Amino acid sequence: MMQSPSHIHKNRGFTLMEALLGFLILSIGMLGIASLQAISLKSGKTSVYTSVAIMKSEELLESMRSNPAPAALAAYAAAGAGPGEDNGCSSGTACTPVSLASDDIFWWQNNLLAGLPDSVTTAVVYTPSPFSAGTGNSKLATMQVDINWDERDQDSGGSIAKTYTTVAEICETVPGQPC
Repeated sequence: MMQSPSHIHKNRGFTLMEALLGFLILSIGMLGIASLQAISLKSGKTSVYTSVAIMKSEELLESMRSNPAPAALAAYAAAGAGPGEDNGCSSGTACTPVSLASDDIFWWQNNLLAGLPDSVTTAVVYTPSPFSAGTGNSKLATMQVDINWDERDQDSGGSIAKTYTTVAEICETVPGQPC
């Protein structure tokens, strides 16, 4: 069957409208995917920074566990907000527990700056055990490690302050002896 010329005239441009509508729907979908990608990249950077903070705080706590003298734990806390000091303890030089603590903080801070933004700040809080204070039987000191940094906030154009805090109890005795 052949269509009449008047029927063909009514359908002219219909396929073009379908194509334009399909392109509009496709464009909206692609914009949604691009927005999702941007949010994913932002969240990925936050998770990387948080992972670095977690690993580095655990690294410092392990250093404290291997150097648990009360004076050394106090030295970790004193040096925790500052840059520490390179005492050469990692190169085989004999070090006291206090100089080892300062050396540990020095290298820890340098490694932290390599993995987090330049705005990173730290604090280490030492709460002596009741035993070392002469008031109890427990030899467990409490150590708190705070790591703070600023991340760029694309929504506001400024920055967002992020913090990771961990608390651990460390036995204030020679490793291998009961706590």
